[in-house]
Amino acid sequence: MTILPLYLHFLPSKPWRRANKPGWRGIFLALGLLAAPVAASAQEPFRLVALGDSLTQGYGLPADQGLVPRLQDWLQKAGHDVIVINAGVSGDTTAGGLSRLDWTLADEPDAMIVALGGNDLLRGIDPATSRANLDAILTRLKAEDVPAMLVGLSAPGNFGPEFQRDFAAMFPEVAQQHGAALYPDLLAPITERYKSGESLEDLMQDDGLHPDAAGVQAIVEALGPAVDAWLDGIDH
Repeated sequence: MTILPLYLHFLPSKPWRRANKPGWRGIFLALGLLAAPVAASAQEPFRLVALGDSLTQGYGLPADQGLVPRLQDWLQKAGHDVIVINAGVSGDTTAGGLSRLDWTLADEPDAMIVALGGNDLLRGIDPATSRANLDAILTRLKAEDVPAMLVGLSAPGNFGPEFQRDFAAMFPEVAQQHGAALYPDLLAPITERYKSGESLEDLMQDDGLHPDAAGVQAIVEALGPAVDAWLDGIDH
């Protein structure tokens, strides 16, 4: 398991290369390449799929302000040649994510972020059931050789301390079991502000459940460095 910090100093992921003077040898080489058959196209961007629920989907937000496009923009600015594919479905539980895993893998991802569990929490689903679903998802990804980052959530005490304890424990324990990267709490920037007693009015939509554009940006500013570091460690 790799527990990634919420905030990391930015390091360029692709070092600059000093250009050499071509000289005659370089010119002849270039002419030879022009005369040769067309080479294979440049390497395609790294395909990162985000499997999740409405938080991933970008519920209630313009298409360009959801979590996936914002994260893609952040990663590209950090130097990654990556596209982030939105596999978020509003209302999905861990069971829903598992049931459509075949369809999601059809996109042939190079890696996957698994951000499920919020609706399990809202519905009070037994954490043992949610754990089994996450275990099945990561088992399949490991079998398909798709690196995974499991994204967790913190649980309030609404369903009692035992539920809260078991829900919080399943993310790090399942990640460790499968050697997956772990990002402990997707909503950390918002929950930390809530715990400090500050207003969330400028970070949340009117439903009180989904972040607005500013809330998404706060999430991405925290999540982005962790995903950046994880991608740097993947051989691609």
